[in-house]
Amino acid sequence: MIIVEQGKVVEICAEPGEFTFDSSTEPTIFSGDLGDSIIATFQEMGKRFTYGGDPGKDQRIYYFNTKELMDNKFGTPNPIPFRVLDSKVNLDLDTSVRCSGVYSYRIVDPIRFYTNVCGNVSEEYRREEIESQLKTEFIDALQPAFGALSNLEIRPNQIVSHNKELKDAVNEALKDDWLEKRGLEIISIAIGSVSLPDEDAEYIKQAQRSRAFSDPGMGAGLGAIAGADAMKAAASNEGGAMNGFVGMGMAMNANQMNTANTANLYAMNQQNQQMQQQQQMQQQAAPAGNAWTCQCGTQVTGNFCPNCGSKKPEPQGAWTCQCGTQVTGNFCPNCGSKKPEASTSWTCQCGTSNTGKFCSNCGSPRP
Repeated sequence: MIIVEQGKVVEICAEPGEFTFDSSTEPTIFSGDLGDSIIATFQEMGKRFTYGGDPGKDQRIYYFNTKELMDNKFGTPNPIPFRVLDSKVNLDLDTSVRCSGVYSYRIVDPIRFYTNVCGNVSEEYRREEIESQLKTEFIDALQPAFGALSNLEIRPNQIVSHNKELKDAVNEALKDDWLEKRGLEIISIAIGSVSLPDEDAEYIKQAQRSRAFSDPGMGAGLGAIAGADAMKAAASNEGGAMNGFVGMGMAMNANQMNTANTANLYAMNQQNQQMQQQQQMQQQAAPAGNAWTCQCGTQVTGNFCPNCGSKKPEPQGAWTCQCGTQVTGNFCPNCGSKKPEASTSWTCQCGTSNTGKFCSNCGSPRP
């Protein structure tokens, strides 16, 4: 209960029981044997004449229902944007959802409600007068509330089990318009259903399945489940149990192949990662192996010294293989060819200088 005098709240009582308000400031114009109702009438008439026909002092008492106002149904006429985040399957999808349900609210600050909503009403002020406005604002607040749930990596089908988080997010979004301005607060929200476009729902399922099949253990488990289902189907096969088990065997072989293929792919991925790591280590170690010290004392990994510009000296005993590779050892690291034996030159009888076994001019054999 609140008591309003001249449009201003002067007293409030929220406890049950008797309440006494002192109105001794009211002047007593008449006294005598007349009934109280007659005296009150003349008193009011005297005030109105004194103040030009309007009452000199206006005192009113208002009663507010502070209980929870339940069963406020809502539905989203337009889809609400929702971002699906799932770090387990590396999923980041912008979609939209529709939902419906009920919510409840109550007046937590009667003075704010009286001052900004129903001040100086002469009759009852019922919830129907503001229900449409509140419902529109509630639906608008669902968008930032769903954004808060999305940051928690809650999927659309999990919203119905996170009503408390949704209520807190909606209250935060409505704090200025409801609590600070009207003294209202959301008490509970119950989501009946949440739906999203079929293609987005299928995309999310495919991402989850891909993640499940990428695990060899999960793939083997799914194969075992499929095999058990195949045995049940074989037992109830109208064409005969044997035909059913033949089909089951084919299905089990296919499942085993799928499981084996999944395991092989997993092993190949591991091998590829190991090979890439080895190549990176070799590439990192390669410059250190090709390093040489210039005559000026600088450590160099290229073909020219960055300090004095001197060229990298040719390695001692280097030879060029038939495949074009510069080699310093006895065997070519590219094709495996052996280093050719050193040969001495000789002069043919025709006067030609040669290094091979036959003269390149006349063909005479080397003596």
